[in-house]
Amino acid sequence: MEWLNYHHLLYFWMVAREGSIVKASKLLLLAPPTITGQIRALEAMLGEKLFMRSGRNLVPTETGRLVYRYANEIFSLGRELTDVLKGRPVGRPMRLVVGISDAVPKLIAYRLLAPALALAEPVDIVCHEDQPDRLMASLSTFTLDLVLSDAPVGPASRVRAFSHLLGSCGVSFFAIPALAAKYRKNFPASLDGAPFLLPMDNSALRRQLDQWFQANRIHPRVTGEFQDSALLKVFGHAGVGVFAAPTAIEENVLSSHKVAVFGRTESITESFYAISVERKLKHPAVVAISEAARTDLFK
Repeated sequence: MEWLNYHHLLYFWMVAREGSIVKASKLLLLAPPTITGQIRALEAMLGEKLFMRSGRNLVPTETGRLVYRYANEIFSLGRELTDVLKGRPVGRPMRLVVGISDAVPKLIAYRLLAPALALAEPVDIVCHEDQPDRLMASLSTFTLDLVLSDAPVGPASRVRAFSHLLGSCGVSFFAIPALAAKYRKNFPASLDGAPFLLPMDNSALRRQLDQWFQANRIHPRVTGEFQDSALLKVFGHAGVGVFAAPTAIEENVLSSHKVAVFGRTESITESFYAISVERKLKHPAVVAISEAARTDLFK
C-alpha cells in the first residue's frame, strides 16, 4: 500500500494557499527548490499535475483543487485534535456543501435548506450555484455533498448518482395588482398576448410552460427571458410583465415582491430533487432537508 506523505501534502497546501512557492517558503522556513522537489514527489505519487502557471502565480489544476479541499479538511482536523487534547473548546460545525442548479428558484432553495440550520448540531452550509452538468461533475469528485435540481439525473449522465424526489407542486401566476386584475378574468385565455417574463428554455418550468401555452392556444408576448429566477421576479415587481412560480412558495413571492396571484394550474408541475452519490441519504442535514420538504414545503 502506498501511503500519503503528509509533509508533501502540507507543502502543496501552503503553496496553493499563498499562490507562490516563494511566499510559502518564507512561512515554512525552507528553500524554494526544496518545496518544488516535495511537490513534484507528491505529483509523481498521485500521478496528476497539481499546479499550472497563471502569470507569475501558481494556481491549482482541477485535480489540485480537489486535493486542496481534502488538505483543508485534513489540517483542520489536525488542529482540532490538538485543541481537544489541550482542553480547548472546539465547536466545529457539521459541514454541508450543496450545489444548486441555476434553474431552482432562490426561495425554493432557501426553504429546502432551512431545516438543516434548525438541527441541534450546528451546520455550516456552503452553497454553489451553477449549471446542472457542472454541478454533477463536482458531485462525482465528491466536491459536493448534494445537488438541488428541478430535474432528475438524465439517462445519458455519465455520473453514477441517485435522484431523491423532495416534492412537487403546481404553478401560480403573478403580476402587479393592476395587471393581475386585468388578466384574472377569463384566465388562462386572458394570457393570449399578455406580456410574459419567462425562464430560459433550458429549465423544466420553461418547457412545461411552452407546452401548456400550446395546449391552451395561448400566444403570450415575451418581454423577458431570465436565467436567474430572482431577477425575473424583480422585473415582475416592476410591472414589466406577468410570471409563473411554484405554488409552494406563493406566500413568499407575494410578501417579497408586492405582487398578486391571478391564476393557478396543476397542469404544470414543478418537481425538485436532491441528487447524491448515495442510494440512501445518510448525511443528517440532508435527511432533515428531505423530511421537511415532504412534510412541510410540499405537503
